Amino acid sequence: MVNTLGVAVVGFGWMGRVHTQAYARLPHHFPQLPVRPELVAVADEVPGRAEEAAGRYGFSSATRDWREVAADPRVRAVSVTAPNFLHREIGVAMAEAGKHLWIEKPVGLTAGDARAVADAAARAGVRGAVGFNYRHAPAVAAAREMIAAGEIGTVTHARIRLFSDYAAHPEGALTWRFEPERGGSGVLGDLASHGVDLARHLLGEIDSLTADTAVFVPERPRPTGATSGHARAAGGEPGRVGNADYVSCLLRFASGARGVLEACRVSVGEQNSYGFEIHGTTGALFWDFRRMGELGVSRGTGYQDQPVSTVHAGPGHGEYAAFQPGAAMSMGYDDLKVIEAYQFLRSVVEGTPHGATLDDAVASAVAQDAMARSAASGEWVSLTCRPPTPLPRHPRP
Repeated sequence: MVNTLGVAVVGFGWMGRVHTQAYARLPHHFPQLPVRPELVAVADEVPGRAEEAAGRYGFSSATRDWREVAADPRVRAVSVTAPNFLHREIGVAMAEAGKHLWIEKPVGLTAGDARAVADAAARAGVRGAVGFNYRHAPAVAAAREMIAAGEIGTVTHARIRLFSDYAAHPEGALTWRFEPERGGSGVLGDLASHGVDLARHLLGEIDSLTADTAVFVPERPRPTGATSGHARAAGGEPGRVGNADYVSCLLRFASGARGVLEACRVSVGEQNSYGFEIHGTTGALFWDFRRMGELGVSRGTGYQDQPVSTVHAGPGHGEYAAFQPGAAMSMGYDDLKVIEAYQFLRSVVEGTPHGATLDDAVASAVAQDAMARSAASGEWVSLTCRPPTPLPRHPRP
């Protein structure tokens, strides 16, 4: 017998829609999951947006006040897809109300915010998943297995890049993303947070780092109304951009490996150019999100002039088999969010963590804060991140 689990979405911009569609697709791709999400409530402060979402996707109720979601006994799990500055308040309140959390990165504006949400979830005994979706790409799962098995020898160095043009246009609206009080550290939270998670997921803990940041578009026009996504505001009153457009970072891993992490939100000519190059003593791995199902692999005993071959993701790599029956059939971004939803609800059902957790969010936020401090001081910064908080087992829904 499959039970239902009441879910809600707080914040219905693009990411709220993606979470909602992921819930709807779960029974199609993961029929073995013993619970089926039921869309109970949606909240968004923009007038009419929640009602429109309810009509389109079938939520039972809609509200402009997320506090009504926290008080709703039908809701057992909540997706928090509101802007960054609301993550801490909403996340803590939902945890204290006994709701399991699937919250988008970076989980607040600082490591302190992420810790507050993680601590609240630990105290309440609820599960917490975080939107680090790129780790769920089947080719990335294959890379992780190869590294762990020593198939490229001992990792020596890596390069992780996250380049995008979503903020490159000078008429891009001065939304919350560009204000430290509401958007935090800018590209550090938007993109570098994903890079840190990939680095830790594949290569282990980061010991220390040094970073440099820059703002390349110093002013933007203020929007005159509600915005969604990366809207333009031509002719709006100009305002100052207060957080970083660009970050470059040198990493030292606890393993002794070295790394370079670079992220930019104003890279003209780059659309979601995310990926990594990982080098070991006997081989290397290469991945580009835009060719998500392909992994470049060099391994062997040649050392010099050793060729690179392409491995196509297929059944046996991560959760690929839940989507396609044979290798080299394309998957997309939204599929990664379906995998996230599965790992989240699996954590709820089994009472044990699966996928990226709130402790991963804390670790990423610690690195982001360290980048900001290093960029200000010009010095190397050591990372000290507490071990994961043990959570009590939660009864099955």
